Amino acid sequence: MLYLDHAATTPVRAEVWEAMRPYLFDVFGNPSSHHEVGEAAASALEDARSRVAAVLGMRAGDVVFTGGGTEANNLAVKGIVLARLHDGRRHLVVSPIEHESILESAEYLERFHGVRVTRIAVDTVGRITPDALQAAMSDDTALVALGHANNEIGTIQDVPALAAVAHRAGVPLHVDAVQSASWLPLSGLGADAVAIAGHKLGTPKGIGALAVRGRIPLEPLLHGGGQERGRRSGTENVAGAVALATALELAEAERGVVNAGVSAVSSDFIREVLRAVPQAALTGDPASRLPATASFTFAGVSGEAVLLELERRGVVSSSGSACAAGSDDPSHVLLACGVDPAVAQTSVRFSFGRVPLPGNAATELAALVAESVRAVAGS
Repeated sequence: MLYLDHAATTPVRAEVWEAMRPYLFDVFGNPSSHHEVGEAAASALEDARSRVAAVLGMRAGDVVFTGGGTEANNLAVKGIVLARLHDGRRHLVVSPIEHESILESAEYLERFHGVRVTRIAVDTVGRITPDALQAAMSDDTALVALGHANNEIGTIQDVPALAAVAHRAGVPLHVDAVQSASWLPLSGLGADAVAIAGHKLGTPKGIGALAVRGRIPLEPLLHGGGQERGRRSGTENVAGAVALATALELAEAERGVVNAGVSAVSSDFIREVLRAVPQAALTGDPASRLPATASFTFAGVSGEAVLLELERRGVVSSSGSACAAGSDDPSHVLLACGVDPAVAQTSVRFSFGRVPLPGNAATELAALVAESVRAVAGS
């Protein structure tokens, strides 16, 4: 089997497992307990917090460990906006191509707290321009929440430019970096809050983090024992935090070499698919895109049928976000980019892992895609 759905989740790295294992079996204490076992766990937790902060370009006290990227985005969007309501800031800016955890959080604030939400338009490849962001903000904007790189089409936003626009208006910027953390540097973005998820980096599922600068007010969503400096109550996942810190450091150290190899394979693959499949169209920005993501539409054929045919041939991929799995609706990302709904339902996303495919594998894979599309079209 060739697994090409790493954007949904990627296998646990051996180095990560070895780093976290002691905190499952040996140093297993509750970090809130005031005894030797608990204090050892607390020390490991704070060490992991400092290591995550260093990669993100934040302070250790800015990092809140969460149960994953969805919780981190919920905490950022709801927590920051709710904390600013008493200042008369009742406006939120997002884009229509964001992950469901941002879009659903925005809808919640809209329905239950009377927050006005502006969904800023994107161009045909999913880019947000600084001018569009400038026009979307108003005097009562509480937060701008945008993705660093799109989870379906891989388009990378110019976050520093967008951050500069938001900051000139005195508005904080939250960045969903769940997809980009494996592939792009996260320090120096100019963001005020950054969300990440471990299972995209090689940790077990169930660990993530929100780094939010100390000057930004944040209303907690989980109340209880006051862990995480009162911003996220609940007994901390110490082993998960260690795993996340380890995976982030590995991604940072390996990025140059890994990106070059994966980018070469995905570029060859994209070229060969477009050559071999007449109805194929690449989605997302052809240049400013994640090196591991190649997403296409195949007009006139069912994307789900292509996926099943590919799996029959030993290739596992997806039709887009795993969080929308099972939905028959066309991708909201592609619709926002102006793709016809019927064509949007033909989308297939291939997302490569950190280990590049060998030799002429990209050409062979493209041939399998072409055979699968022809088989579906002829059925």
